[in-house]
Amino acid sequence: MSKRNADEDSLAGPLKGGDRPDAMDIDEKPNDMGEFEDEFEDEFESEDEIIEAGVDGRPDAEREAEEAGMDVDGRPGTFIVGRSKLDPGQTLAPDPTTYRMLHNLSTPWPCLSFDIVRDNLGDNRSVYPATMYTVAGTQADYSKANDNSLLVMKLSGLSKMEGEDDSDSSDDDDGEDADPILESKSIPLTSTTNRVRSHQTPSQDPSRPPTTLTATMTESTNVFIHDITPHLASFDAPGTLITAQQNKPVCTIRAHKSEGYAVDWSTLHPAGKLLTGDNDGIIYLTTRTDGGGFVTDTRPFQGHASSVEEIQWSPSEASVFASASSDGTIRIWDIRSKSRKPALTMQVSNVDVNVMSWSRQTTHLLASGADDGVWGVWDLRQWKPSGTSTAGRPTPIASFNYHKEQITSVEWHPTDDSIIAVAAGDNTVTLWDLAVELDDEESKDTAGVQDVPPQLLFVHYQKMAKELHWHPQIPGALVATGEEFSVFRTISV
Repeated sequence: MSKRNADEDSLAGPLKGGDRPDAMDIDEKPNDMGEFEDEFEDEFESEDEIIEAGVDGRPDAEREAEEAGMDVDGRPGTFIVGRSKLDPGQTLAPDPTTYRMLHNLSTPWPCLSFDIVRDNLGDNRSVYPATMYTVAGTQADYSKANDNSLLVMKLSGLSKMEGEDDSDSSDDDDGEDADPILESKSIPLTSTTNRVRSHQTPSQDPSRPPTTLTATMTESTNVFIHDITPHLASFDAPGTLITAQQNKPVCTIRAHKSEGYAVDWSTLHPAGKLLTGDNDGIIYLTTRTDGGGFVTDTRPFQGHASSVEEIQWSPSEASVFASASSDGTIRIWDIRSKSRKPALTMQVSNVDVNVMSWSRQTTHLLASGADDGVWGVWDLRQWKPSGTSTAGRPTPIASFNYHKEQITSVEWHPTDDSIIAVAAGDNTVTLWDLAVELDDEESKDTAGVQDVPPQLLFVHYQKMAKELHWHPQIPGALVATGEEFSVFRTISV
């Protein structure tokens, strides 16, 4: 099941840093409209005239239209990003007062997937301009497949919003208004990247940086593992040249017979343990050896009836992982099982389950997002093996049908187990606070707007949103990819 629909024509161009968008508004292009006539003008011609109005002093038509959630002219009264349609000539722009940081960055070709690379600049940092490192895989035009690459990027000069009073900042913010800088090192690939994930192995020498590995699942069915440690180091060592040998993969996994999207490194195996899943429903395990090589176990994990869309290692149990599939199930596995069959199988949706995120703060919580726009949170303690008296279709502890297009990414906040970010095919990235208590009636509406739950904190417009990640070292900072990259932090988180 392909999830690629990027508009390549509008994206070809040089690698560049983006400017901060203009002030928020729904900007309508000028047209030749005449002046609007005041519908109630004749009622106010004299200050002494007594006006007949409704119970609240307003014309009945205006009040009744508001109560019905409509303007007087009959159009929807509240514009909801991702649902409401723009009129011809209208465009959306962000409200800068709702962001602490906001930058858009373009690459030569759109990137379906990326990952944030941890750095040595410190944790919980609030210094601006911010700096971060990422790795991303491109989706070049089919006729230009050889233009594909793995991009190792350094983003610097990421300033806070003009006028933003950052009380958390502890350092001098001189130069905060400088333009953002995007530097990149390109590793040639000959196929579109479906998904990429990074992993770091600590160095035995404290004076040396960790070894940073990437696993890239491609449309060609091959999985490429690269060592991008020299590429990252070159950003801070001017004049450093990356050799052709350093651009070559240190391992190519050829076990898969079809392309795939599911890939994840275990954080509990520092040396490197990788799971990859394909569109045939097959999952393979690859382990890094003591000598630095890689070995793929030829005995696959099998059980899904359709493509494996997502894999997540358990953040607390080194031998356990979860997989999500277009067969509508999530399955829990133990790599020690000789049968290579799932220990638990749960039917969580009637459509494709596209993405998952396993909470690292509360490890019995798993979030998932499906093709129908529904995303939910599951308590794994309630899941029972099939065949037991309590087995059956599980009930999520939270479920939201706010998005009306497929969920393309979901991720727990790295330090707050009540905050989740969600990306969807309706061109939005939404932030949610599950600490807001659910109420069967009140949870349906927010401020009188129908079907907007109070748990919804923020809606960020991201054209063709594909994937998002919280930055693990910059609290509240998010990076999302779609038609372009968006780097932002809202006032909500």
